[in-house]
Amino acid sequence: MADDPNKDNDDELRDMLRDLLSGNSSIDPSRLAGAAGLPNDPAAIARMISQLQGAMRHSGDGINWDLALEQAKTLAQEGAKTTEPAQRSALEQALHVAALWLEEAAWVAELNVAPTLTPRAEWARTTMPLWTQLAEPVAISISDAISRVFQEQAPEEMRTMMAGAESMIRSVGGALFSMQLGQVVGQLSREVVSGGDIGIPLLDDGKATLLPQNVAEFGEGLDIPLDQVQLYLAVRELAHARLFRHARWLRLQLITAITEYARGITIDTGMLENIAERFDPANPDELREIMASGALIPEKTEAQKAALARLETTLALVEGWVDVVTAHATTRLPKSDAIAETVRRRRAAGGPAESAFATLVGLELRPRRLREAAAMWEAVTAAAGGEARDHLWSHPDLMPTADDLDNPAALVARLTAEASGQAPEPDEVDQALEDLLRGDTERPTEE
Repeated sequence: MADDPNKDNDDELRDMLRDLLSGNSSIDPSRLAGAAGLPNDPAAIARMISQLQGAMRHSGDGINWDLALEQAKTLAQEGAKTTEPAQRSALEQALHVAALWLEEAAWVAELNVAPTLTPRAEWARTTMPLWTQLAEPVAISISDAISRVFQEQAPEEMRTMMAGAESMIRSVGGALFSMQLGQVVGQLSREVVSGGDIGIPLLDDGKATLLPQNVAEFGEGLDIPLDQVQLYLAVRELAHARLFRHARWLRLQLITAITEYARGITIDTGMLENIAERFDPANPDELREIMASGALIPEKTEAQKAALARLETTLALVEGWVDVVTAHATTRLPKSDAIAETVRRRRAAGGPAESAFATLVGLELRPRRLREAAAMWEAVTAAAGGEARDHLWSHPDLMPTADDLDNPAALVARLTAEASGQAPEPDEVDQALEDLLRGDTERPTEE
């Protein structure tokens, strides 16, 4: 009887899986390092092999985010410098002066925790819980889709054996995603200057921090005295932290909007099916590249576009308010305008790590209407004063809308009328509600 050709294939696949799971695989480590986005460094490769072996033994259905934290801390510690006592003293003094200046420019709650100075690795550790919360919906969707597609693509006679491969593929896919997120957060730890630098509230309400090494590097080459840079960035960070301390509902609203948007993302299984047909476990580069490119995340739906527009409006309102308050609080700094312009250009361009997060999760955290928001807050400040401006953060219903960004004159008119004790001119909705309450619902008839 002729040998069954499928038997050799089955044995080959079974042996390969056994080698992978036992850690005895002959897969080229440098190729796996590339798949995880790591440099071809022996120490990094050794860590990655250990992590992937652990991932393949991981029996849980969730993502092992410990890999992200380990990866982020490792990258954050590369080139890290100890903060000198003089540098620490200068930054602490800058934070103290910044708090005094903000008292003159903002009417929001004070912080209940003293600001801190944070090394890069510590920033990665303290912010990782939120990064994983934002990324988890997409990571799970990709991991589940990969395992489902590979199982469905397996020949009928190999389904039982592929059940073990399905679990392995889910674990390895989750591990690769986790390590890539760690790369993103680790790189961000080398770019951000403060807790609120990204725009979203990475720290708990009422917490503010500066990263000394990054503040110093931000000031290099600006031809601006470092003490002015330190003071300006300290004011920005305290303004951001105090806003979220004041509007206690704002952080939850933002994070909820981001995670709900991420949960609505679907995975392009058609593209995965094409990969599954030719997938070689010894060469995961293609799987890694398609995950990192964001190609698995299809075009946004109309509902997602609307949700993203609302999210970007909120981010713009926050960042625009911080810009205006910081400008008013730093009028004593001779170079404040030059520093502000540097911050705007840096934020508009975004860093490579921020772009990588946008690709990985399908969400770019950019306040696209920042200039309109800043102009609106400036107009409100000039017309109604800072106290009336900051009162708008007291409740979600009082927050300006996208329409207010388009036409701030109506918002300014309402606030100035309220400040002078006048009843504001009702809009169409207010007028209709008033008519309904009076029972005046009849329309005039034409003669």
